[in-house]
Amino acid sequence: MEMEWDDPLYRSTVSILEHTAEAMNLDLNIRRRLRFPDRAVVTTFPVRMDDGSVEVFHGYRVQHNNTRGPYKGGLRYSPDVNLGETTALAMLMTIKCAVMGIPFGGAKGGVRVDTGKLSKGELQRLTRRFTTEIINDIGPESDIPAPDMGTNEQVMSWIMDTYSQVKGRAMPAVVTGKPIAVGGSLLRKQATGRGVIYIVEAAARHLGIDLGPSTTAAVQGFGNVGAEAASRLHELGVKVVAVADIRGGIHARKGLDLPALRRWFEEHGTVAGFPGSEPLDAQAILELPVDVLVPAATNGVIHENNVGKLRCRILAEGANGPVTAAADAMLRENPDIFVIPDVLANAGGVTVSYFEWVQSLQMFFWSAEEIDERLKHLLTKAFTEVVDRARKAKVDMRTAALMQGMGRVAEAMSLRGLFP
Repeated sequence: MEMEWDDPLYRSTVSILEHTAEAMNLDLNIRRRLRFPDRAVVTTFPVRMDDGSVEVFHGYRVQHNNTRGPYKGGLRYSPDVNLGETTALAMLMTIKCAVMGIPFGGAKGGVRVDTGKLSKGELQRLTRRFTTEIINDIGPESDIPAPDMGTNEQVMSWIMDTYSQVKGRAMPAVVTGKPIAVGGSLLRKQATGRGVIYIVEAAARHLGIDLGPSTTAAVQGFGNVGAEAASRLHELGVKVVAVADIRGGIHARKGLDLPALRRWFEEHGTVAGFPGSEPLDAQAILELPVDVLVPAATNGVIHENNVGKLRCRILAEGANGPVTAAADAMLRENPDIFVIPDVLANAGGVTVSYFEWVQSLQMFFWSAEEIDERLKHLLTKAFTEVVDRARKAKVDMRTAALMQGMGRVAEAMSLRGLFP
């Protein structure tokens, strides 16, 4: 069993959860149950390509725990997708939903594929075939997928349509992150990045830091999360001095013009070469002396070999699992860096996904102002709860957040008991 889930992110996630379980003296039976998912769907499926050939792809859907509600989690399309990584991300989703107090369990899924090599037609056929492979495992009241790395609202629309066609009626609540035209929610695309900054604002108030022209920030990753986070920091008056994407990074000591940079990115597909900036290695961005650092690219970028080089005041984890277990242990001994863990920092996405799910079920939609207000309220409330937990338990922020989430899951598991 262990070998099937063997993956660096899985091992790191289990290590961090075990540390938390020890710190909170979690019941051993619950600890064992949380270590593995409820179920894992592994499938291989054929897709006909544009040239007439047939390719076989590997797909996964891991459902970790549904004690507090339906499984919820994204679908990623990436060449690196595997069972171990998918399981780790599903575990983190269980905790994240519980930290936010929303009635979902955790899941994650994906297909091992390089979407850059697919035409739009091939991508649609792959998505629809994968949906039929997992169609009995997902549903509005059982498991609700969402966008993740390599997927978007168009992919969600294809999944919803495939599911609806098979079921014989429109069922928009089967996924979140859909286009507005087919039942999506306002602000869903911006939610994760915007949520990161709402949490950063709360952390700055807690630390007595004035977010303005005297503060600096760096953002690794310039997808939906990173670009939105950088833009929100810029709107607050913070000098965003560096950003990076998969093709390179840039640095400007006087701060970057984010609206112009986003236009450049749309035209060129990368931040590299942006006028008025200097090139910067994507890893070097993590070591800049800034007030706010947002790793919003991928997992494992902060490890034992570079964690000692971090010079930020606030570390806001926009990505899932950007800090390894070894690096986390070292960060716990560094009082100069205030860590906002991923299960709290990037929870804005699943929070607005919850809003979208509710709206789709009710066929009643909220305004952008209502969604933004609800999002900020829930995130600020969750931050306050975690800070209070850290103070009372005398632990670091990551441990406090995980204690908060795991405690709520454990309570629900104890109340529901075992069947039969």
